This record gives sequence, structure tokens and C-alpha cells, in this order.
Amino acid sequence: MAMGKRKPRQESLFVTTDHLTPSAGHPFYQKLNALLAEADFDRWIERRCLASYECEEKRGQPSLPPGVYFRMLLIGYFEGLDRLDSQRGIAWRCSDSLSLRAFLGIPLNEGTPDHSTLTNTRKRLPQEVFDEVFQFVLGIAEAKKLIAGKTVGVDSTTLEANAAMKSIVRRDTGEDWQEYVTRLMREEGVIGPDEKPSKAEVLRFDRNRKDKTVSNAEWESEIDPDAKIARMKDGTTHLAYKAEHVVDLDSDLVLAAEIVPATAADTQTMTDSLVAAQINLKAAGSAAVIEEAAGDKGYHAAATIEMCDFFDVRTYIPEPKTAERATWPDKPEEQRRAALNNRRRMRRSKGKAMQRRRSEVVERTFAHICETGGSRRSHLRGLENVTKRYLIAAAAHNLGRILRRLTGIGKPRTLQGGGSRAADLERMLAA
Repeated sequence: MAMGKRKPRQESLFVTTDHLTPSAGHPFYQKLNALLAEADFDRWIERRCLASYECEEKRGQPSLPPGVYFRMLLIGYFEGLDRLDSQRGIAWRCSDSLSLRAFLGIPLNEGTPDHSTLTNTRKRLPQEVFDEVFQFVLGIAEAKKLIAGKTVGVDSTTLEANAAMKSIVRRDTGEDWQEYVTRLMREEGVIGPDEKPSKAEVLRFDRNRKDKTVSNAEWESEIDPDAKIARMKDGTTHLAYKAEHVVDLDSDLVLAAEIVPATAADTQTMTDSLVAAQINLKAAGSAAVIEEAAGDKGYHAAATIEMCDFFDVRTYIPEPKTAERATWPDKPEEQRRAALNNRRRMRRSKGKAMQRRRSEVVERTFAHICETGGSRRSHLRGLENVTKRYLIAAAAHNLGRILRRLTGIGKPRTLQGGGSRAADLERMLAA
């Protein structure tokens, strides 16, 4: 057989669709499409989004189908594209991949949606639709009998906002950082009233200035007022949001993914997240009731534990080590009793085992959604927009956990490389 050689050639001006080579498809996305089709996702989401569109379109082309829009967001999670330029990366990847075109149901003779279409669709749909999509995925898990829901773990992490610290301005005067430091230089007599310092001089003065603090009470971001100044996990200071997960410790499913300002303390948000998780379970058709909740020592507060007791949720929260013994002269009796009961539960072997399980399972959800899923840094601005996108990332994580339970493969990249790729592929196709 003679060796073939690559030669420059002129592409055909017209190619009929019957001459196009069809894609074999990706087994993971085929199983995911089958799972969504079994739950009749497309018809359900079209009925839910109908109120956000015109009932009778008299001009122009139809909008992007809601089922295609949410599938593209799922692709952003499964392909790790949120770490890139977010929606631009998703749009490019969908246009480049034949298997993703098959997943979206877009024929080869049609173009894939542009990134601006994704933006306009997100703006058009209210946040309630994204909440219900998250609950719909939990409903699929409930139909497959994968939700336990009795014992949950709670934890939070910071998300870097799409705004730089250079964008902060004073709340009282509207000055940016350079204008503020320049005013301080004039007040201390370092420069004259009409003298304009260089950036290097401003930085030098600011570096040697004592008692430097950046408070959210005094500063805000000009381009994203919802983002708050916070200390990140790596010790740096950024404008950020806080994501809090409530995770089923038996199934690893995220029952609630709440986005709150980064300044909200864990002790203030725990009960709200537990209530949101219970609402999601009820909306998903599950009869499960949250009875036990495990959190780290950042959640320990007598008022928080007493509030959980009020909702009939037993807490397993370790106490932070303090130099002085806790006293209760100014606390209500209900808070003292709830805190002491929590202390007794944590001394048992069950409490220690739950802490080990919580640290493993809940941190894993952050690793999947924030690190490999690319949601550690947001490409959107505003609390509502960040919440919309993060909810779908959490829903995609839950779909991955469901597929892993059903087929043994929870992400498409699991099938890439490695000696067991062929065995994994055969197992998924046979499932």
C-alpha cells in the first residue's frame, strides 16, 4: 500500500448533508442526554421559560432553546471551560466539537450559539428558573433513589469576583485609592496643595504608611458593588463572594449551593442554607428530612446551634479552643443547653466519624465545582448573576454523581488516556 501524502486542496463550495461524516458521539454525553430525555427535561424547561418569551413571534428568528442553553452551561462545567473566558470558551468549544454538537442537537448545517446569545439568555431568565433547574436535577436523583438526606455536611469557601482591588472607591468621597493616598500626602505636608505626585511616589508613601486598613464599611467596588473585600484561602486579599454547600454525606449530592456576600459569617448563614436544602428536597419530591448537620469550628456559636435545635436538626460542630472556659451568665438557657448537647455529641465516636466524613465529602464538592469545574473565579458581576451560574455548576456536579452511580463514570475526562480507558468505555456503553 502506497503512503498517502497531505496535499493542498480546494474545499468544495457546496456539500450536501448526506455526504457529511456523522460524529460517533461521546459516550458520556450520550448517557447524559438519555438521562435528561428520560426525565423529559426539554419539554419541562420550555414550559417553565415560556413566560419569559413572547408567545407569538412575528419577526426575527426564534430564540435559543432553553434546553440547549442549559446544556451549554453543563458543558462549561464538564469540560472545565469556566476557567477560560467563560462563555466565549463554551461557544468556541461547542462550535469545534462534533460530539458536543450531537449533545446539543445542533445539525452540521447550522451554526452554534454565540457567546452573546448566552449572555442575553441569562439576563432574560429569572433566578427562579435556575433554582428550579437545580431542584429538577435533585428530582432525577430522587427518582433513581440516590438521596438519603438525613445527614448533611455544611462548609463554605470564597470565590474571587470579577473585579480588581484597583476598582475600589471611598464610600464617603468617591475617591479611588490613588486619589485617597494623594490627599493624605497633602494633609501631612509631604507635597504641596497643587503638586501632583507620580505613581511611584504614591506607592512609596503608601508602603511606609502605618495603620493601613481596607474596610468594607469605608470602601466598595465601583464596578461590582455586591463583591466584598475578603481574605482568600491562599492568604491574598481580593473582592470576593462566599459559596456555601449543604451536602448529603451518604450520596455526595449538593442539596443547596448558596451564594452570599463574602462578609457574611458562617454562623449567620448556616441555618439559612439548611432551610434552603430542605426546601430543595421538598421541591425535588423527596420525603427526606434533614436531622443531622456537621460543620467545622467556624460554625460554632451558641445562637446558631440553638437555632438548629429549633428546626430539629442535631449539630456536630467542634468547639474552637480558647484560653478561658466558656461561661453562660448572659446567655439564655436554651442556648446553653444546645451548646452543651453539641459538645457531648462531639465527644462520641459518631461525632468524630461525621467530622472525618464531612471534611472528605464537602471539600470534594468544592474541588470539583471550584477547581476542576473552574468556578473559583467568577466571570460575571453581581450577586444574582454569580448565583445563576454557580447553581448550574452545582447541578452539573450532581448530574456527574448520578451518572457515576449509574454507569461508573462521572465526568467525560475520565475516559481520556490511562490503561483502563477501554474498560471504562465498555462499562459506560453497556450500562
